[in-house]
Amino acid sequence: MLRDLGRMVALGTAAAVVVGAYATFRIWQQGEQDERRAADAIVVLGAAQYDGRPSPVLRARLDHAVSLYHDGIAPLFVVTGGKAEGDRTTEAAAARRYAIEAGVPEEAILVEDQGRTTIESLRAVGQLFRARGIATAVFVSDRTHMLRVLRIGDDLGISGFGSPTTTSPIDRTLTSRIDAMVHELGALAVYFVTGDIPPEAGSAAEPGLAP
Repeated sequence: MLRDLGRMVALGTAAAVVVGAYATFRIWQQGEQDERRAADAIVVLGAAQYDGRPSPVLRARLDHAVSLYHDGIAPLFVVTGGKAEGDRTTEAAAARRYAIEAGVPEEAILVEDQGRTTIESLRAVGQLFRARGIATAVFVSDRTHMLRVLRIGDDLGISGFGSPTTTSPIDRTLTSRIDAMVHELGALAVYFVTGDIPPEAGSAAEPGLAP
């Protein structure tokens, strides 16, 4: 019995290693792809903000999304993200202000400002899309976040494509990239098992880095 138990543990460990390696490869692979194409809307995933000022991570996402908008990728610009405990404003409000200052017309911007996690924001975006007859989206986030965003979007019936920013502070060092990868592996595991994501793995808690 002990020998059989040992074999089962060894097989389970090997399976976990294989699954983890594959998931890591898929996160990396998706993050290296820019699938930008004509769509109905550009959706920017939220990240930390500091009293109305986008964090470096959110700023990198917004700069990329604004560039896509000015290139004519989509006529609508969707900002997302609620506020963390103690905040006076939301990620979406900070993102909206930044986008307007960067030349995106106010009338082109749609706001989702309640989501505290990636899945909460995407659920709200899905409702927004259905109410307005929006069919397709180009999602903007960090490289390591892209696979999870697209998977959740697909599960929610959103026809989406990924266009990750290449200037995020998360990509500046190997340590920060590895930390982000580990974060995503955990968030994906929770999502696949429970169909949800804990608050600490979501939008308002995405790493913001000090300004």
